[in-house]
Amino acid sequence: MDEQVRMTAWVRGRVQSVGFRWWTRARALELGGLTGYASNLSDGRVQVVAEGAQQRCEELLDLLRGGGTPGRVDGVTEIWAVAEGGYQGFAIR
Repeated sequence: MDEQVRMTAWVRGRVQSVGFRWWTRARALELGGLTGYASNLSDGRVQVVAEGAQQRCEELLDLLRGGGTPGRVDGVTEIWAVAEGGYQGFAIR
């Protein structure tokens, strides 16, 4: 079984008020097995927290960095940690 991890990513660019959080949630649900959330930060970035199999988290990270997102992504910074659990589904905050 793939190791369960927590991936926290901060996405910068024009990613607020363009449907980015909803798009992220849809991709996480399509990948399957991911829980967490996407939320707007006061500085204009979107924070994405995803827990699940490392491979699925890496796939979501690749999608966040890809060219098919709403708005414009200028960069993504991420950190990795051990999954803590406690999320039900994948939420928009």
